[in-house]
Amino acid sequence: MVPSKRVSMWSVEEVLEWVQDQHPTHMGAFHEAIMKHAISGRALLRLQGHHLELLGVEEEEQQQEIWQDLLLLRVQEEINEFGDICSECFSS
Repeated sequence: MVPSKRVSMWSVEEVLEWVQDQHPTHMGAFHEAIMKHAISGRALLRLQGHHLELLGVEEEEQQQEIWQDLLLLRVQEEINEFGDICSECFSS
């Protein structure tokens, strides 16, 4: 899934779609936890490493894979925010 809108604006369903696309083998308990805790894009970006285990991703290798993809989402979000700031500066 290529995000068509900013990650911070994703709904719970879009987070589930991202997890399904990126990590289909991790959908079990992680999927249920996303639904139970209503993890939106904004909440997804705020997750810390230890949260993955609490959300049902128990294997360290799986945690690392998801964590790397979460870091990429954060970088993407930061780039988008920077672009917004720059466009506001130059549009004045």
